[in-house]
Amino acid sequence: MYFLSGWPKRLLCPLGSPAEAPFHVQSDPQRTFFAVLAPARLSIWYSRPSVLIVTYKEPAKSSSQFGSYKQAEWRPDSTMIAVSTANGYILFFHITSTRGDKYLYEPVYPKGSPQMKGTPHFKEEQCAPALNLEMKKILDLQAPIMSLQSVLEDLLVATSDGLLHLIHWEGMTNGRKAINLCTVPFSVDLQSSRGTGSFLGFADVHIRDMEYCATLDGFAVVFNDGKVGFITPVSSRFTAEQLHGVWPQDVVDGTCVAVNNKYRLMAFGCASGSVQVYTIDNTTGAMQLSHKLELTAKQYPDIWNKTGAVKLVRWSPDNSVVIVTWEYGGLSLWSVFGAQLICTLGGDFAYRSDGTKKDPLKINSMSWGAEGYHLWVISGFGSQNTENESDSKSIVKQPGILLFQFIKSALTVNPCMSNQEQVLLQGEDRLYLNCGEASQSQNPRSSSAHSDHRTRREKSPFAGGGLESQSLSTLLGHRHWHVVQISSTYLESNWPIRFSAIDKLGQNIAVVGKFGFAHYSLLTKKWKLFGNITQLRVYLRTSNLDNAFAHVTKTQAETLLLSVFRDMVIVFRADCSICLYSIERKSDGPNAAGIQVLQEVSMSRYIPHPFLVVSVTLTSVSTENGITLKMPQQARDAESIMLNLAGQLIMMQRDRSGPQIREKDSNPNQRKLLPFCPPVVLAQSVENVWTTCRANKQKRHLLEALWLSCGGAGMKVWLPLFPRDHRKPHSFLSQRIMLPFHINIYPLAVLFEDALVLGAVNDTLLYDSLYSRNSAREQLEVLFPFCVVERTSQIYLHHILRQLLVRNLGEQALLLAQSCATLPYFPHVLELMLHEVLEEEATSREPIPDPLLPTVAKFITEFPLFLQTVVHCARKTEYALWNYLFAAVGNPKDLFEECLMAQDLDTAASYLIILQNMEVPAVSRQHATLLFNTALEQGKWDLCRHMIRFLKAIGSGESETPPSTPTTQEPSSSGGGFEFFRNRSISLSQSADSVPASKFSLQKTLSMPSGPSGKRWSKDSDCAENMYIDMMLWRHARRLLEEVRLKDLGCFAAQLGFELISWLCKERARAARVDNFVLALKRLHKDFLWPLPIIPASSVSSPFKNGKYRTVGEQLLKSQSTDPFLNLEIDAGVSNVQRSQSWLGNIGPAHQEIDTASSHGPQMQDAFLSPLSNKGDECSIGSATDLTESSSMVDGDWTMVDENFSTLSLTQSELEHISMELASKGPHKSQVQLRYLLHIFMEAGCLDWCIVIGLILRESSIINQILVIIQSSEVDGEMLQNIKTGLHAVDRWASTDCPGYKPFLNIIKPHLQKLSEITEEQVQPEAFQPMTVGKTPEQTSPRAEENRSSLGHGSIPQGEVGGSSLVSRKEEDTTRAEEEEPFQDGTYDCSVS
Repeated sequence: MYFLSGWPKRLLCPLGSPAEAPFHVQSDPQRTFFAVLAPARLSIWYSRPSVLIVTYKEPAKSSSQFGSYKQAEWRPDSTMIAVSTANGYILFFHITSTRGDKYLYEPVYPKGSPQMKGTPHFKEEQCAPALNLEMKKILDLQAPIMSLQSVLEDLLVATSDGLLHLIHWEGMTNGRKAINLCTVPFSVDLQSSRGTGSFLGFADVHIRDMEYCATLDGFAVVFNDGKVGFITPVSSRFTAEQLHGVWPQDVVDGTCVAVNNKYRLMAFGCASGSVQVYTIDNTTGAMQLSHKLELTAKQYPDIWNKTGAVKLVRWSPDNSVVIVTWEYGGLSLWSVFGAQLICTLGGDFAYRSDGTKKDPLKINSMSWGAEGYHLWVISGFGSQNTENESDSKSIVKQPGILLFQFIKSALTVNPCMSNQEQVLLQGEDRLYLNCGEASQSQNPRSSSAHSDHRTRREKSPFAGGGLESQSLSTLLGHRHWHVVQISSTYLESNWPIRFSAIDKLGQNIAVVGKFGFAHYSLLTKKWKLFGNITQLRVYLRTSNLDNAFAHVTKTQAETLLLSVFRDMVIVFRADCSICLYSIERKSDGPNAAGIQVLQEVSMSRYIPHPFLVVSVTLTSVSTENGITLKMPQQARDAESIMLNLAGQLIMMQRDRSGPQIREKDSNPNQRKLLPFCPPVVLAQSVENVWTTCRANKQKRHLLEALWLSCGGAGMKVWLPLFPRDHRKPHSFLSQRIMLPFHINIYPLAVLFEDALVLGAVNDTLLYDSLYSRNSAREQLEVLFPFCVVERTSQIYLHHILRQLLVRNLGEQALLLAQSCATLPYFPHVLELMLHEVLEEEATSREPIPDPLLPTVAKFITEFPLFLQTVVHCARKTEYALWNYLFAAVGNPKDLFEECLMAQDLDTAASYLIILQNMEVPAVSRQHATLLFNTALEQGKWDLCRHMIRFLKAIGSGESETPPSTPTTQEPSSSGGGFEFFRNRSISLSQSADSVPASKFSLQKTLSMPSGPSGKRWSKDSDCAENMYIDMMLWRHARRLLEEVRLKDLGCFAAQLGFELISWLCKERARAARVDNFVLALKRLHKDFLWPLPIIPASSVSSPFKNGKYRTVGEQLLKSQSTDPFLNLEIDAGVSNVQRSQSWLGNIGPAHQEIDTASSHGPQMQDAFLSPLSNKGDECSIGSATDLTESSSMVDGDWTMVDENFSTLSLTQSELEHISMELASKGPHKSQVQLRYLLHIFMEAGCLDWCIVIGLILRESSIINQILVIIQSSEVDGEMLQNIKTGLHAVDRWASTDCPGYKPFLNIIKPHLQKLSEITEEQVQPEAFQPMTVGKTPEQTSPRAEENRSSLGHGSIPQGEVGGSSLVSRKEEDTTRAEEEEPFQDGTYDCSVS
């Protein structure tokens, strides 16, 4: 409602002795002038600018006669001030303006500025007037004066001798006798007869404080013994015989009082520190306790009950908030029905940034400024003057007045704004709106939950700029306001701003000051201004605000409130009548809109005083649902009028009991509207009401509900109940239900579809550390924190669901929850509901007869998020409550298994933590093993690492034999790419110290993957637990190899720090042996997105035939080899190409088409093209010398291989040939990964795998290197035989299914012969029967056939598919870009000596 802003200002009073410091401030009825009292001075201050105008100083002689000044009271027309003194005198001062047209302060403008030609009365508005103070009359009442109160044309004075004096403002008693309080009868209510009223029996009774309430026509009083009461005249005459008092029995410690005229409330401050707020019962006239304002021990444990008595209570000018201060200091601000908004006894107000406690600010007197934007405060002398010793030695402090600045919600003065979804706050010269919502209607919200129900307009310019709000997250995600500075031209003559309003779409704002109004468009960022206004008008938003463009309608009486519903205007007038108008568009004439009166309703029977009506709203809410109405289309019509009468919400709905008017029969221009039924009271203590006229079939509960804010009692919702599946409703079931719920913020707007409440909250920032502690003067910046207002929001759905479940309305709760299930925070809603019910019931000291937790648990199982909700709730709850929770929701072991079945491993891991605490170690280990195996299968490496840690932790806790590991589910495709090189460096050639130690660890002269859990293989690896974990890891690795999943194997080893080489060495002849070379080859092509090689048709007549130019592939082979015998004559290579021409004939025309398509392949896969690099002298397997590394395409120069030519323009067919060569390479990342694997297998001596990888990379140097190894060292004969048989099988497969491999196989033929020789030397023919290997081609041929037919003969599409999937992989891998970066540069040289 009200929020503090910035630091308070200090107004300095003229220097004088400390005895002349001010102690009392009182504003005039218009809050333009402020009377400030010092012991012998009366000063008048002006509000804007805040300047001192005149001071009257009492001469010493008369001052000793009158005594010091005590209180001041203004005459209603601000022409006189009455001042009471200590010795029982009342001094009457006249205020007169001096010097005719002269002003004390005038604004100075440069010549020709528009302000000079401004409004005719601009002097009166913008200048501080020059005034004179003159004492006219002195009245001696001969007893100390306790209280002064202005009542209409009289002054009511209470004296300490128990008398009430009624004095005329001219200083005469008019012969009226003073009333003795002892003669006024008091009773509990006004119904008891006058005779039975007890009298105030004791002699020295007198009134300590009193205030007149116009709307109740009486006085709220506090007596000197702490009793409180309300005195009212029974008839118009004000004499002792005509007065009667009521009092409550239970208040005996009253200290002060303040009344709220709009809500008819009396706030009595008590010595206990609380404020008791009473109202008068309309029927009996008794005083009824409405609510209490008190600090709770929960919020303020250190200050609770230590505030001292309440010193002052003051209601704001708009009656929407009350400010309270205590004897020992401190300020607190509360909404009208008791919601606490601000309190300075805690947080940054009470503590310095170093944690020391400050003295609370003591307040002697306070008064609200115009429209509540300022609070004028005269502080006590405790807090500022005795801060520390250095202050007492410093200069005499200048006394001052503090001005606290406030920003308030537009709802305080314009509650008809509550049908909007925007939060609008108004300061004295600026507006704050929750930015972003200005464009929410034009941009469809991105989350699927929000069907775009609002009218679409042209796209807002904010959409691209700072105010984007496509989705709920942007609408709520930031805490900043959009601040609009109000036009200074308008403010100068129309300060203060009284009302502000914003339109439905949040694009236009209007403000109203003293006269006229101003209009601002958020789209154009411009203000339009307009002069005075006395009638109801409709202006075009597009034109200037000029009467020429206005439609004017005279109203019979003054309009007090105005609200809009669709194209209807509802007006509440000063004669207590309500009038409905329709606004219609007209096609002719300059005035495009017209206003017509539709209906008038007199409310004078129900409304005692028009000022009591807080808001009037036209709504589509009715006690009937749309289903039961005779005509369902009327469901969203203007069904009812909601009237907030001093906090009582009254509803009048249309009377549909009589004959219905059929739409088609009546002429729309003479539509007769149905009459309204008599009013019914819906709720008490209502501050604000929200409702919408939008319809949404999916969210009927939320859109047809009525939302109420009830101050300290929280919020209420009047929710419609719908029968399921449009069945006929039960006659005995109510169709609406009122549900109360509490939220932690003060609600300022309701987002209906989003099930959110928006609000604002004060936040504080300390700057006291910027000032030295021993500065001579205590700065305001040190005493007070800087206050800012921040946006906030809260979910309320869980409260409503819970309330429905409590009332056994589970079906309604389910309907409501299902309609909101798509909201992004719906899982949080379920979790909150479960958590709150669990906390309440599990910690209850009394047994709960009908616990709600089982119902809530059953309710949550209706949603797919059940498992997550339960485990998240358990993890955030203390262990002691778990048994209670799982008794209701089910055994955690069963829930864990459900997670595994649903493949939700992260949730299963959370359940594991719960099992670890609730079960014996054996059980948690068994479940952990299950989860570990599943995580390995799915490639969830983070989870695997956690599981390894978890299993080790369990092992260290107890020593029993590991349980047998259950079998895991079928492997699913490995998630996440080949995250080989995360946090590690593989390099045999660089020195260890050139790489940061954290990146890798050198072991046995080669650097091995040492991932986050690399430390696992340490001294304690002999313990059983590590052995158990290793067994699982080995088994998984064996499976991956058996299924030829090398890519997954690489990921697995890299991520979990698995020592692949040592394991492969052990498994060389078992799991690490290649059983089927063809299958392995195909599988690797698929896994690494590596296209199968193809032969272009054009290569037959390629210009590369003559030996002048060598094919790119050949050059590559040359560059990567130091072995001279590898550099074969190119003619041999070409003849191989010609020899393989016969395959092309077999394939036929289909291949030709594919071939032409493939020539465009490289454009799609431009990642594979790059200029040649001549880094040919080092023998390195993983070096960056191949085509796809170490240079960029930018220069576009193609360096020819031949030494004699530097550059050369290529023909189309040559280009095609090169692009074919390049297109047959896979992605760069795959290449790096394959080379890494090659290096690993080479180290481990798995030469058969090295051959397979060499075939895929089509590099004869690799094959040659393997031969060198075979010749130089003893290699298992079985392996050699296996390699030989495998290569023969590949040759056969290439001849039938993949001719692209033939050229390469021909190139390495000499090596194969060499291999055969070695094999024959080593292996006796009868020793090795390659039966299984011999069968391979037959086994695989059907699959090969299938492969060929599906992939289109030679699998060009495979390359293209590879290209497209590469793109998606790229996106996938962007997250890993940082770790992968070095490898893009090809710096990983895995050279093998």
